[in-house]
Amino acid sequence: MNLDENFWNYKYQNNDIKWDLKSPSRPLKEYIDQLQNKDIKILIPGCGNAYEAEYLLEKGFKNIVLVDISEVVTQQLKQKFKNNNHIQIFHQDFFTLKGQFDLILEQTFFCALNPNLRRSYVHQMHQLLSINGKLIGLLFNHNFNNLNPPYGGNKDEYENYFKHYFNIERMEKCYNSIQPRKDTELFIHLIKK
Repeated sequence: MNLDENFWNYKYQNNDIKWDLKSPSRPLKEYIDQLQNKDIKILIPGCGNAYEAEYLLEKGFKNIVLVDISEVVTQQLKQKFKNNNHIQIFHQDFFTLKGQFDLILEQTFFCALNPNLRRSYVHQMHQLLSINGKLIGLLFNHNFNNLNPPYGGNKDEYENYFKHYFNIERMEKCYNSIQPRKDTELFIHLIKK
């Protein structure tokens, strides 16, 4: 399966993102709620409909970067946020992105990538984070056996990917998942080594 721009454009044109929550995820909302510094530079890769970005803006954050490979969704976001100078939106392949971020939010991007890109994902996250930067978010703790995204996995697999590049502060079953995802998500709090 070629999960390229055409694949994702088709998905967004046809509203065929079955795992789209239509709102920010509860665990990420609760994490964002406790952040004090509104000036940190935040990246949301594979941002999709960017509900977390809307929430960050509502909470007063001023330096948000969104990236997605789909031109369809990035054009929609550019229109939606056209009058907001606290957000930058890039139609770009995550693996070509440059920059330094204090915080990267992971929300269903990892599960949307072909699993053979997982090591590259970890390396790129490490490159994009500033010293002591954090990767925070959710990973599916479930094997879907899908031919198409979302792709699942488990804690042992994920730890094996991340342990060389990150201090794993937390990687445990999410206690505040929404009901349809109960017992299928891991909350991750990783700090760049």
